[in-house]
Amino acid sequence: MSYIEKKYNIKIKETFEEQSQLESALLIELSRKSVKNVNEIAKLCANFNHNINLILKKYYPEIKEMKDKLVIKSNLKFYYDLIDKLTDLVRNIENYQKIDPEYYDKLIEFIYDKENLIKGKYRTICARELTAFYDPVSRENLEKILLEKIEMKSQQYFTFGALEEEIKKIAHLAGAYSINIFPANESSFEELGSAMSIIIFNTSNQQDEEKLNIIGTELKNYLESKKFQVVLKPGLIITNAKLLPNR
Repeated sequence: MSYIEKKYNIKIKETFEEQSQLESALLIELSRKSVKNVNEIAKLCANFNHNINLILKKYYPEIKEMKDKLVIKSNLKFYYDLIDKLTDLVRNIENYQKIDPEYYDKLIEFIYDKENLIKGKYRTICARELTAFYDPVSRENLEKILLEKIEMKSQQYFTFGALEEEIKKIAHLAGAYSINIFPANESSFEELGSAMSIIIFNTSNQQDEEKLNIIGTELKNYLESKKFQVVLKPGLIITNAKLLPNR
């Protein structure tokens, strides 16, 4: 191992230690479950992002040992997801000025589960990615798949899914217990001639018609803002948006 690689390995470890300190501050802010401290959460998110960019741009390119790369990438995966979740939280607070307390609980749980995620889920993902990148056969197979997708002009391969995820986020923030997406059936066309998809949602209390109406209205407003047609029924939306069904 070269001198610079040893030096940057130490720098990376120090940066991850700083991230752990930021996590402690973040847990305090999240435990308040208040939209009033959104600026503090946004600043912590920016600090996480700054440190990750520092590792990626300055330190990580000099790391050659595969076992070290795997450890670093597994940690980075956790922070990618954490930053994504925090960005989503801040955006939703700014848009809706309210957040379900369960949203905070899930974030706190995610942070507490950090070590298990890094050693389990993220390590497995990163091991596959490194193998695909450095193994000539795996890399060639991946390139073939990408070329086939490009030749088929399947732009949805790269972008499909964002609308579905946004719909699910909005529904859950509005109080949905579950949400499922299905292709439109024959009866849907009686309600909307151009029907493409059915969105079914419910609450933990199926008798809560008021909450069902709130969820449906939030989804209807969102889809109509995207210029889609919508028919709203209790616990059900029919739309001409072509959505990817649940798998």
